[in-house]
Amino acid sequence: MNEDRLIDIETKLAHQDQTLVELNDVITQQQASIMKLEQLCAALSERLASISEALPAGASQDETPPHY
Repeated sequence: MNEDRLIDIETKLAHQDQTLVELNDVITQQQASIMKLEQLCAALSERLASISEALPAGASQDETPPHY
């Protein structure tokens, strides 16, 4: 009985180790995706800022269109 219990514990431990490896892989992939998205967001923010600077001084984005 003791040997069966030990085998059961070892089996559970092996499954937990495998689960930890799989979770680590998922977290690593998610971190890579987050980093790519942060870079894209920064690039888009820079592009928006440069476009805003290129607009003429009198052209405001907050003006109400003439048909209102």
